[in-house]
Amino acid sequence: MRMKLSVLDQSAAVAGRSEAESIRDTLALAAHCEALGYHRFWVSEHHNIPAIVGSAPEILMAAIAATTTRIRIGSAGVMLPHYSALKVAEQFRVLEALAPGRIDLGLGRAPGGDMRTAQALNPNAYGSAEDFPAQVRDLQAWVGAREGEAHHGIHAHPHGPTSPELWILGSSDYGAQLAAHFGLPYAFAYFFTDGQGADQAMDLYRRLYQPSARFPKPQATLCVWALVADTDEEARHHALSRDRWRVDRNRGVFGPLRSPDEVAAQGFGPADLPTLQAMRDRAFVGSAAQVGAKLRALAADFGLQELVVNTWAHSPVARRRSYALLAQEFSLDTARPAPVASTTTLAAA
Repeated sequence: MRMKLSVLDQSAAVAGRSEAESIRDTLALAAHCEALGYHRFWVSEHHNIPAIVGSAPEILMAAIAATTTRIRIGSAGVMLPHYSALKVAEQFRVLEALAPGRIDLGLGRAPGGDMRTAQALNPNAYGSAEDFPAQVRDLQAWVGAREGEAHHGIHAHPHGPTSPELWILGSSDYGAQLAAHFGLPYAFAYFFTDGQGADQAMDLYRRLYQPSARFPKPQATLCVWALVADTDEEARHHALSRDRWRVDRNRGVFGPLRSPDEVAAQGFGPADLPTLQAMRDRAFVGSAAQVGAKLRALAADFGLQELVVNTWAHSPVARRRSYALLAQEFSLDTARPAPVASTTTLAAA
């Protein structure tokens, strides 16, 4: 079976450009990646983090739905403890009506920011993370309900012939076990931890999986950070922007991505070198052939047929080039037809 590649974009802020431009760049990147044959395009939710300005994935998804025809569009993810499960179900049912058969609803439990911001988002949020399993259960019922069916005596509208596909996102054992319990697909944030914990989480997910009507078998993926260029040297140069950001993050500094030329001129201090080397040893950075081989090996190790790729670069041209080179390396299917609404899709939810 042909390997599928998908995209996670976080609308990273870039020095020298406005945050609004980062949002518009995400929109343009989605159309670019659809033309290249990527399977999904996911957008994230973060709050009060000046480096990552995608704060409302459901709104960005609507804009992407209006400018694409084939690629699946999803949240990676909606931070459910901030919200009412019913309201999220309604939002994503509207998205499904706009783009039938193309909507993924990825769910996370983390705040996506600091706890003071979480309290501002939902003043009643104290203890809500513990309510996450119950929220997922309710959301699963409302999203999958057929026309005329209610959950807790309440209908989530609008209804249609298809329903969003729910995913559980995580970077620990918790999300893996929850996804297994509810019989839902699972995406592990490999790039959060540089792969630490991925083996155990995936093993738990598959071993504990309880089949559901829509997903009789476990369906999993890894979200990895990768950057490709025409040469290894060029790729390593563009990767300096993220290298600098991660080193600064470890000090509690969350600024926008700086240009690789500026980072190269400044250099790194001796205290940064062990962290930097460990990070680079595990990185997916280089030519398309080099990164492609690493990604194939990773997918084989975990028994996966799909990987989700997240790429940060100061230059939007470099980022688009990276996705284009990966698409060419994996011979992605650019002729995949647009989804057709099916009356059987919702019945299987």
